[in-house]
Amino acid sequence: MSTKDAIINKLREAFSPESLDVVDESHLHEGHAGHRPGGETHFRVYIVSPAFEGKSRIERHRMINATLAQELAGSVHALAIHAHGPGEKPR
Repeated sequence: MSTKDAIINKLREAFSPESLDVVDESHLHEGHAGHRPGGETHFRVYIVSPAFEGKSRIERHRMINATLAQELAGSVHALAIHAHGPGEKPR
């Protein structure tokens, strides 16, 4: 299973999102720290879930980081997070 698939599966299981998009942006970081041939090192997550309602931005990021702790300790060098509750406007 690819790292992207593992991220998607874990986020779906943990947050039952209304929408989820995980983008591998590794190709944008060639030559930078953490980049490896083959990619799957830099990701951007867009997620909308009721689990984030009433939570601060930091709380949301901590929830996601805890869910993806294994990936962040291993192959993932960078993770950009855009987490919102239903009906919230992205900032």
